[in-house]
Amino acid sequence: MEKNNTKTQNLFVSEEEKTLNWDEIQNSFKKTFGNEVYTSWLQKITLVKEYNDYLILGVPTRFFRDWIVSRYLDKILEQVKSFKLSLNRIEFKIIEENRNNSNLVKIDEINKITEIKDSILNYNRLNSNLSFNNFIEGKSNEIALSYSKKVCEHISRYNPLYICGGVGLGKTHLLNAIGLELQDENNVMFISAERFMYHFIKSIKKNDMVNFKDFFRKSSVFIIDDIQFIRGKESLQEEFFHTFNSLMDKGSQIIISSDRTPMKLDRVQERIKSRLAGGLVVDIDSPDLELKIEIIKKKIEDIQNQFKESIKLSEEVINFIANESKTNIRELVGILNRIIAFSRVHNKDLTVTECKSILKDVFSQIKVITVDKIQNVVSNYFNISLNEMLSQRRSRPLARPRQIAMYLAKKMTTRSLPEIGRRFANRDHTTVIHAVKTITRLSEQDDEMKKSLSQIRSLLLEQ
Repeated sequence: MEKNNTKTQNLFVSEEEKTLNWDEIQNSFKKTFGNEVYTSWLQKITLVKEYNDYLILGVPTRFFRDWIVSRYLDKILEQVKSFKLSLNRIEFKIIEENRNNSNLVKIDEINKITEIKDSILNYNRLNSNLSFNNFIEGKSNEIALSYSKKVCEHISRYNPLYICGGVGLGKTHLLNAIGLELQDENNVMFISAERFMYHFIKSIKKNDMVNFKDFFRKSSVFIIDDIQFIRGKESLQEEFFHTFNSLMDKGSQIIISSDRTPMKLDRVQERIKSRLAGGLVVDIDSPDLELKIEIIKKKIEDIQNQFKESIKLSEEVINFIANESKTNIRELVGILNRIIAFSRVHNKDLTVTECKSILKDVFSQIKVITVDKIQNVVSNYFNISLNEMLSQRRSRPLARPRQIAMYLAKKMTTRSLPEIGRRFANRDHTTVIHAVKTITRLSEQDDEMKKSLSQIRSLLLEQ
């Protein structure tokens, strides 16, 4: 009987005195959670004290602790139990890193924050030319303009303010104008969703998420452009969600733009769409004829004032440009610039007939070309199904039409490389770049490729 007790006691002592190899556990974290989560959150966890049935783990900040507890604690406990079965709970302790070198740490943190700030300023400066004073009002944008001004008068009254509309209708202009109006008395952050993602990924790679969060969550006015860019990016959506909540909790004003309403944002978490729709949603429609004419006249006036030259376009030509441009303001201004340049080079006043000739290809492309149409026309041209063309198969009969479709999408639409990639079964933008380079090279060397491209373009412009 005594021998059995001794044996049981020895087993108990062996389990109690077992020391965990924390490096080995960290390696298991990396395999289980993936490199992104590991480097952002779990890598900084340290083993402070080990007991028979629980662990005390160290984390650098309260924010770290709260984030890990709410998202990863169950899996962490499950993981460490595989190394020591008697463990049944985990406690966290806030550990100040490098307490003996606090001054150095503070300086380093300041430098990191400054690096983010400088990088944002280089890409996201408010444009002084995009103010309320030079935003031209019409029936299509009067509601969006009205509430943009009201936000400047009463911060947080409409929160978030969500402005939606097609490409080139003035969303960015309004966001910029709000930023200009509020920047003197508020900490204004103005950034595109694409740039927000860039800094997010950069901070993960540098293991510097704490400074990233601190920087973006301290603004009193947070303006983010083209929020549709976060579609399908789960980790970025997770960060945006918590940034959004943090800013709302502290009473910051949030202004957002998108090319569609919140509930039409596909591949975006429902909780994010719900919060975006919970504020004030206003849209900008395509400009009517009256607004387009006013924009053309204002643009001519601006050019004359800036370059000190006389520009003569007849009312008939102005009306023709306004009538024929069916898309957005940005392309309307581009068309006008083309007419003015042609008039300047030939030193003559243009007629409507001459304008039609100059703009024939422009109007044809503007009216009909979309990525969807390109995909359908290309797949029909090569007698393959659309699903086959968008599949992951890399055989030549599918890969070449796919590259041609990507090339035409880049050349004949205003879509960005990342967006084109997403429309081709979520491919990376580098795949689109490769396709454009390949087809460009082949079109210069191969007559058959040049002929195919010409025929497909004709099909696209005819429909």
